[in-house]
Amino acid sequence: MISPGTTTQSERRPGPVFLSHAAISERIAELADSIDRDHADRDLVLVPVLKGAAVFAADLSRALRVRHELSCVALDGYVAARPSGYPAIRLLLDVDVTVKSRDIVIVEDLVDTGMTLNYLITTLGLHRPRSIRVCTLLDRAHCRLLADLPLHYVGFSVPDEDFVGYGMGRPRHLRHLPDLHRVAGGSA
Repeated sequence: MISPGTTTQSERRPGPVFLSHAAISERIAELADSIDRDHADRDLVLVPVLKGAAVFAADLSRALRVRHELSCVALDGYVAARPSGYPAIRLLLDVDVTVKSRDIVIVEDLVDTGMTLNYLITTLGLHRPRSIRVCTLLDRAHCRLLADLPLHYVGFSVPDEDFVGYGMGRPRHLRHLPDLHRVAGGSA
């Protein structure tokens, strides 16, 4: 039962545009140039983290000039009764191509605490790639629990707010919006 004054996910709606599709596209072109420069003549695999990074990864992939392959991963973070108080993370979908001795660029929509990304870097490291780099559209560095977490390509630094659109956010039925919006209608 929802108590009076509580906002449900379905009542949340897109608020003001935080980043326009044009601004996002311009920044993606810059990120792609950096990735192209760093991975010229390399065997590159983009590893988008589903579902939030799917739209970003598709646009980034199309902007890259360097030859590359895509292989998605999916993770689930859930709060468990753990003494540390940190969420348990599990891999739902692993890469489906060989990444041994290849360069990997993990593609994330948003990095905040870094716990999930750290788990993914460690897990992908078990495949013995040549290198692992991270490209995130949004970064909340001020929320980072792991100070030494490597972010090589960062689109935008953002405040600790909820966003929806451009493939991201809750409620999920608003992920199709081309711009990134602040969420209106309260917090989850």
